[in-house]
Amino acid sequence: MIRSGAIRAVATSATAACLTLASVLAAAQEIKPPQSLTMTAYDTGSSGFNMAVAIGKMMKDKHGSDVRVLPGGNDIARLAPMRANRAQLSAMGVGGYFAQEGVFEFGVRDWGPQPLQLMLASTSCNGLALGVAKDTGVKEIKDLKGKRVGFVVGAPALNQGALAILAYGGLTRGDVKLVEFSNYGAMWKGMVNNEVDAAFASTISGQAREVDSSPRGLVWPPAPAADKEAWARVNKIGPYFFPHKVECGAGGLSKSNPIEMPAYPYPIFMAYASQPTELIHAVTKSMIVNYDAYKEGAPGADGLEVKRQNLTWVLPYHPGAVQALKEAGAWTPAAQQHNDMLMKRQATLGAAWKSFLAASPPEDKDAFYKGWMAARKAALTGAGMDPIFD
Repeated sequence: MIRSGAIRAVATSATAACLTLASVLAAAQEIKPPQSLTMTAYDTGSSGFNMAVAIGKMMKDKHGSDVRVLPGGNDIARLAPMRANRAQLSAMGVGGYFAQEGVFEFGVRDWGPQPLQLMLASTSCNGLALGVAKDTGVKEIKDLKGKRVGFVVGAPALNQGALAILAYGGLTRGDVKLVEFSNYGAMWKGMVNNEVDAAFASTISGQAREVDSSPRGLVWPPAPAADKEAWARVNKIGPYFFPHKVECGAGGLSKSNPIEMPAYPYPIFMAYASQPTELIHAVTKSMIVNYDAYKEGAPGADGLEVKRQNLTWVLPYHPGAVQALKEAGAWTPAAQQHNDMLMKRQATLGAAWKSFLAASPPEDKDAFYKGWMAARKAALTGAGMDPIFD
């Protein structure tokens, strides 16, 4: 005989389960992203492009939204459609950070500091480092001395990443032979065609797998965290890097064969500050609520899980994303304090750029950049902030 109390307990549990399911369904129904959306990403076949496509499929399945993914060979190509409002967001690399800071290719008259803000970023089992053709015989980063290292025109994220990793081995650009390519895809084709010996990439990119399966093969020289001096050299050039136990990707990487190497979140879904809060909130919330629908859609997509987000990184979160993170119970007072500081940094950089342009800077490109970097440093130090880049 079943006691009435047990019946009530079962009924209560069933009711709670129904309410939980109802609340989840209600939350999903409340999400109203635009019916058409355009985002930019790295070249076709890159891990960032593949993740953007997986999210696009989820958006179509869950909301009927048509998502178009535009491949761009460098940071300028990925940001230009966003700035022109032909794309609403991007699966960027750390080039978004350089754009915020107005440095490298963004320290020119046509660009300057860009108010880019985060949505979600992926930190998974992969790393971002220098892949090296196995036939070179390179075992350690220091062995790259005298080798050919790929550079991409207009892609400071790739180039600065390569230089930061070379620094782990005590090498500078003068110790290697830099070979320039027009875009990321061309650089990795250059690896296959024996035009270059090393190139920067995510370990799970399609291009890295292509080289791995080619006659040249692929290896990832390690960068153990135990070498503190080497890591200090890395972070001086790339403050966004951290040591990471990499367990997936080309070159035989796996849980049973991990390598400690550099990493940072990638791709980094971001938008301009000018994008409507409602739009960014809807897309970010959809990515959080519907995580299970795309986490296995592309290698690395599992890294977009809300609990893996670094809420105190080098770029601020968009107000729409903050709203979605609050609703997910992930936002913290420390995250808000850090975000406020980064918003102030973006405002300081924007004001400095406006003043610099108003002061009739030189037309010469090199002189312009030198003048801007001096003005930038003065503005940031005056506001009590680290300029990071001299």
